[in-house]
Amino acid sequence: MAAAGGSPSIVEYFGGEDGYRCGYCKNETGNLSHGMWAHSMTVQDYQDLIDRGWRRSGKYVYKPIMNQTCCPQYTIRCQALHFQTSKSHKKVLKKMLKFLSKGDVPKVVSEEEPMDSHIEDAGTCDFAYKGESHVSQSELTPLGVDHTERAEDEDQDTGEKKEEGNVQKVESDSLRLHADKETPVPGEPSHSAKVHAPPKPGKGADLSKPPCRKAKDIRKERKLQKLLQNQTCTVEGSQLQAADQVFLLQNSKSKTNQPKTIEDFVFVSLPDDAQHKLEFTRFLCDSPLEAENAPNGPECGYGSFHQQYWLDGKIIAVGVIDILPYCVSSVYLYYDPDYSFLSLGVYSALREIAFTRQLHEKAPDLCFYYMGFYIHSCPKMRYKGQYRPSDLLCPETYIWMPIEQCLPLLEHSKYCRFNQDGKAVDEGRIKELGRVRVLHKRTVMPYSVYKKRRKGPSDEASVQQYASLVGQTCSERMLLFRS
Repeated sequence: MAAAGGSPSIVEYFGGEDGYRCGYCKNETGNLSHGMWAHSMTVQDYQDLIDRGWRRSGKYVYKPIMNQTCCPQYTIRCQALHFQTSKSHKKVLKKMLKFLSKGDVPKVVSEEEPMDSHIEDAGTCDFAYKGESHVSQSELTPLGVDHTERAEDEDQDTGEKKEEGNVQKVESDSLRLHADKETPVPGEPSHSAKVHAPPKPGKGADLSKPPCRKAKDIRKERKLQKLLQNQTCTVEGSQLQAADQVFLLQNSKSKTNQPKTIEDFVFVSLPDDAQHKLEFTRFLCDSPLEAENAPNGPECGYGSFHQQYWLDGKIIAVGVIDILPYCVSSVYLYYDPDYSFLSLGVYSALREIAFTRQLHEKAPDLCFYYMGFYIHSCPKMRYKGQYRPSDLLCPETYIWMPIEQCLPLLEHSKYCRFNQDGKAVDEGRIKELGRVRVLHKRTVMPYSVYKKRRKGPSDEASVQQYASLVGQTCSERMLLFRS
């Protein structure tokens, strides 16, 4: 996607020689990254940049120096179209549904999940908080709009106690909110940590006894028996009617045994007497990304958006997302700590995955959900790998690799080249430095021209570093500001 006649991206490159404090391991000077200030940026340029390991925090765009930084941060994406909810994800979704429909609050309210250290970066973002008075009821979208299944029909799970870590809190003038977007899924370790011990002799299944049956199957059989007993099949028509009902009940098993999709939970219709009402509204928000609309794009357009979560007319969370040509990129989430028992970090991530799938229906190229960085060297940040299927970006060839292939490598070394093809190279690498676009004294020119006009010491090394990091394509589209 081109800029479509709009303004080009304008960036100011800073380099990245000095280390600063790491929010993951707390090393005072171990966090090393390259950075640039985005005065403006097209959504296509930012899409290409995050596919080369960059990430934005407000208007500051940074790329970790992967082979030097103390905690390498690998770009991770979830294949939203193939996403399958895990057991712990379903528990979070059911917990929300039970709270909304019946007012159920978990008996054991533990602290909310830990969050990514980049919450300090969130403070630099241009976050224009919209208060309750700025939104009319007509702008709100109900939780359930197109599914007929009701929340009270969900499986009767007793729920398990979740292990959840500590969080930090930030204060707002009008509402106390957490800044969280990188929340872990409690109670479900990564695949690399699972150990399956062989069964002990004599402890296996007793084949002489009938296999265990699910309670819902037993209830269905009882319903069948009761239906047959109550039917007075004295005429042929009645016999056919009874048989038809039995056939439908028997064949409904194949449908109910199908794994539920994320939409089955997120867009479920609530009962008329639901205790609470959860609504959503979305607004364009201030960011370096230039809002764009395209004929084959989503109806809301591309750009940065606030997603507001309203509970009974009170705002309880605000998520920030970037809608890009190929993905929804999650930036961060603010939420009211009084509602941390709802695991809003996990819930918002699942809703954003469902939203990505919705956008794909109108924009076929948009099919991924980016969760920022995966930090394997920081155990509390490994939760992102549980949103499957997911891929990690190779830091040398910028090729996406299935996370299952990457985890064994990361167990041996915190920095890894995931692409095991030794001959593979960065196909987007800089090839012609002279074609890098430069903005100098309000004039756009290729670097080859700027280099001849420049007075003073050469800046070729800095421009070469910039171009190698953003790649040939972006270096020819974006304008590198030179004073």
